Amino acid sequence: MTSPSSIPWHHYLNRRILICVFLGFTSGLPLYILLNLLIAWLAKSGLDVKALGLFALVMFPYNVKFLWAPLMDRFHFGRIGRRRGWMGLTQCALFLMIGWMGMLDPHTQLSMVVFFTVSIAFLSASQDIAIDAYRRELLPDSEQGLGTAIYVNAFKVSSMVPAALSLILADRMAWQPVFWITAAFMLPGLLCTIMISEPKLYGAPPKNMRDAVLMPFQEFITRNGVRSALWILSFIFLYKLGDSMATALSTKFYLDLGFSMTQIGLISKTTSLWASVLGAIIGGIWMVKLGINRALWIFGVVQAVTILGFAWLAQAGAQDWKLALVVGAEAFGIGLGTACFVAYIARTTDPRYTATQFALFTALAVVPRTFMNSLTGYMVAETGWFMFFIICFLLSFPGMMMLPKVAPWHGDKLENNGG
Repeated sequence: MTSPSSIPWHHYLNRRILICVFLGFTSGLPLYILLNLLIAWLAKSGLDVKALGLFALVMFPYNVKFLWAPLMDRFHFGRIGRRRGWMGLTQCALFLMIGWMGMLDPHTQLSMVVFFTVSIAFLSASQDIAIDAYRRELLPDSEQGLGTAIYVNAFKVSSMVPAALSLILADRMAWQPVFWITAAFMLPGLLCTIMISEPKLYGAPPKNMRDAVLMPFQEFITRNGVRSALWILSFIFLYKLGDSMATALSTKFYLDLGFSMTQIGLISKTTSLWASVLGAIIGGIWMVKLGINRALWIFGVVQAVTILGFAWLAQAGAQDWKLALVVGAEAFGIGLGTACFVAYIARTTDPRYTATQFALFTALAVVPRTFMNSLTGYMVAETGWFMFFIICFLLSFPGMMMLPKVAPWHGDKLENNGG
C-alpha cells in the first residue's frame, strides 16, 4: 500500500481542493464579521472594552450547534441533497441578515443588534455544520490534511473582507453600505454550492430522529472507551485556548496602541493575508509529509510562541513594521496550528455520522472563544495588555501536554502501517 507521504504533493491539487477554497472562505466570513467588523462598529459607537468583551457571549450558538446537527443529518431538500440544501439555505439567510444589521443604530437599537448578532451566529454555525460534513465526505483520507489546511487558510483569508476592506471603507462612507458590501462576499460561496454536487454517502442517512441523535454519540463513546473519549474531548477544548483568547480583542488592542482603522486594514490585515497564504502552502505540503499527529506537536509550538509577539508589541509601541511583523507571525503560526487541529477533528469523526460528530467536536473547540473570551475585557482591564498576552501564552501548554495520549508522535506511522 502506497504511503501518503510518497505521493507527489501536486497530485493533491485538484477540483476537491478548489472546492475547499470557496467553502473555507464562505464559512469564515460571518465569523470574522462578528469578531472584527461588529467590534469595530460598536467600539466606534462608544461601547467600552468590558462591554465589547461580553459581546462574545452572544455567539453561543457555535458552542451548542451539535444540538441541532442531527436535524441536518436526518432531513434533506429532495434532489438538492442534504449538504447542499442546508448550505444554500444558510448562505442566503446570512447575506440578508448581515446587510440588514448595518442599518441599525447601536445607540438606540442595541437589543436589535444583539438579536441580529445571535441570528448571524446561529446561521453561521449551521452553515459550518453542513460545510464540515460536506468536506469530510468529499475528501478521501489521503487528502484530509492538505484539504483541511487549504480550507482553514481560506477561512482565515476571509477575514480580509470585514477586518481590512470593510474598515477602510468605514473611514470613507456610512456603515450601512459597508455592511451590504461585506454581505455580498457571501455570494461566491452560494454560487459554489449551486455548482457542486452532493458527496458520496457512507451508508444510509438516519431513519429517524432517535437514530440521528443517539447513534453518533454512542459510536464515539464505544469506539475506544469512555476514558479515551474524555481525553479527546479535553484536548479539543484546550488546544486552541491560548491563541483564541489572545486574538479575541486584537482590533481593540491595535486601536489602544494608537493605530488608525486604515492602518489596521492596510498593514495588519494585509500582512495577515500573505502570511496565511504562505502558511497554507508550507503547512499543507508539510502535513502530507509529517502526518497529522506530528504536525500537532510542531505547529502547536509555533502557534504558542507567536502569542509572545503581542506581548512584545504591547511594550514596543505603535510602529508600522512592528505591527506587520507580529501580525504576520501570528497569522502564520496560528494558521498552522488550526490547520492540523481541524484535520485531527475530521479524522476523529466517523463518516456515517459526520455532521453531528463534527459539530460536537468543533462546538467544544470554540467554547474558549465564546465563554473564556468574554472574560478577556476584564482581564485586560485588570492586568494590562502585556500581562494578558503572557497569560494567554501559558494557557497554550495544557493542550500540548495531552498530545502523548491523543496524538502520539509515532501514531501516524502506526496508522499508515496498519497498526
